[in-house]
Amino acid sequence: MTFSAAIESFPLAQAFTISRGSKTEARVVTARVTRGGVTGQGECVPYARYGETAEGVAQAIAALPPDAMLADLPGLLPPGAARNAADCALWDLAAKQAGVRVWDLLGLPAPGPVVTAFTLSLDAPHAMEAQARANAHRPLLKIKLGTPDDMPRLEAVRRGAPRARLIVDANEGWTPESYADLAPHLLRLGVELVEQPLPADADEALADMPRPVSVCADESCHDRASLPHLKDRYDAINIKLDKTGGLTEALALRDEARALGLRLMVGCMVGSSLAMAPAVLVAQGCDLADLDGPLLLAQDRPRPLGYSEAGVHPPGAELWG
Repeated sequence: MTFSAAIESFPLAQAFTISRGSKTEARVVTARVTRGGVTGQGECVPYARYGETAEGVAQAIAALPPDAMLADLPGLLPPGAARNAADCALWDLAAKQAGVRVWDLLGLPAPGPVVTAFTLSLDAPHAMEAQARANAHRPLLKIKLGTPDDMPRLEAVRRGAPRARLIVDANEGWTPESYADLAPHLLRLGVELVEQPLPADADEALADMPRPVSVCADESCHDRASLPHLKDRYDAINIKLDKTGGLTEALALRDEARALGLRLMVGCMVGSSLAMAPAVLVAQGCDLADLDGPLLLAQDRPRPLGYSEAGVHPPGAELWG
């Protein structure tokens, strides 16, 4: 068995901006594992927020021992992008070798389509209102905020999409004071959930603050080891395979968090359909999904995921799993 990794880039349809900066392409690492002439693949998006680079992640995947199996990965790689791509590639390989789908190997029901949020990039209020109006037909919009002056943006989006369901992602950009000021307006404008309003290293303030709108841990939640610190601070968690280290841990995190009474959201970095494919499986039965990465690309992989009014559809076997 051999592991390999390639760095690939997918241009975005337009610049994508969050409180930490902008990007015009999705730079991903594709892991491939081959055994007996059969190849499985998985994709990850290295994230500088966690000290990852595409080059470092690719090297870590290529350096895996040739006999590494799924159960070995937690001892070889920490939770994060490299382990995610390797884990998903091994699941894809196992499904191809067995001639069945991944959910059959896991003993899970066949997945169906999942309604997904569509993300509105951080911009000036008038530009965000135009984005909202252009996407007002979508059932769920996610608004990127996280600046000291977000109220005009929030009002503008609601004007542009008066009937859409809304969630907000602050990407750690607010202080306790700014979040406290905004929270009543989030409720007034019908926002259903706010992601990571405070920095992960300062989120203890949430334990003593009113939460009129559900608060979701994103940067504060990685894998199951995160859960003991979240219960009194958050109402929900955002499960991302690039944080958990792959499908294996994402499913375990989903089940443990549900048992604790936390609401569940399955999210993504900006990547291709190959990165979203295993996340669609995790999103089955969850409260919210944000798996719109391919919708933000100018060009996706061959045989991509399907998107319709019903949401994002499970992958075909030729893509993954």
